[in-house]
Amino acid sequence: MERQLFEKMYADQAPWDIGRPQQAVIDLAGGGMIRGSVLDVGCGTGDNALWLAAQGHETWGLDYVPVAIERAQRKAAERKLDVHFELGNALELATLGRQFDTALDCGLFHTFSDDERPTFVRGLAAVVRPGGRVHILCFSDQEPGSEGPRRVTQQEIRYAFAHAWRVERIVPTRFEVAASAAAMFSPGGPKAWLATIERTAN
Repeated sequence: MERQLFEKMYADQAPWDIGRPQQAVIDLAGGGMIRGSVLDVGCGTGDNALWLAAQGHETWGLDYVPVAIERAQRKAAERKLDVHFELGNALELATLGRQFDTALDCGLFHTFSDDERPTFVRGLAAVVRPGGRVHILCFSDQEPGSEGPRRVTQQEIRYAFAHAWRVERIVPTRFEVAASAAAMFSPGGPKAWLATIERTAN
């Protein structure tokens, strides 16, 4: 999706910008699945990253839409939270020049084309240290209709992470969306997959 389209959606009410962390992220943290330093890839206006920082995690957020990063930085200042928000391309993660214990992707993987996915996964391998995890929340092929982003199958996730990774689990869940977008999707929010994937040694 082009940056200009994202910017236009932020000018209105972006469906994914709900003003709070996704419940799936809260549940992951509650289950001890988010450890150490965290990179939130495609962080948007920062709600997941800010919440994780408030739980004591060293947290970075990356997004390529300037208005999203500006809003995230403003929220961090208002809440007096030390989160490093950076404008950057999720297909160039190695340029960050450091590694994290955990990477979080809430709603980014399903935006990539088949050609872009390997680049994204290689980038994750560069920034997640061996033994670390990436958690991916993406639209599921179980969600009916064609509104919103591309649907993803479990098989596609497993194929994308077939090398240098170990898929621990893929479980069904829901995306929380803004009230203005709720009617576009299944009652209770669009159906999603939550994948937990471990970075293995090279």
